[in-house]
Amino acid sequence: MKPRTRRPLMAIFAIPTAIALVTTAGLVTALLDDGLVDAVSWAALSVPVLAAAWCWRRRER
Repeated sequence: MKPRTRRPLMAIFAIPTAIALVTTAGLVTALLDDGLVDAVSWAALSVPVLAAAWCWRRRER
């Protein structure tokens, strides 16, 4: 087994940080208005679910 290389913190936490920011934006937009803004919030709040499903699907291979 070859040793793991050290990665910088930004490489480790970039995607989780982006998911957290998109989710926060989705929660805030859900509080603001109805109509198109609701669609934006639904799309933003589906990002963590889709990311988890993608990781789960990729792990089964």
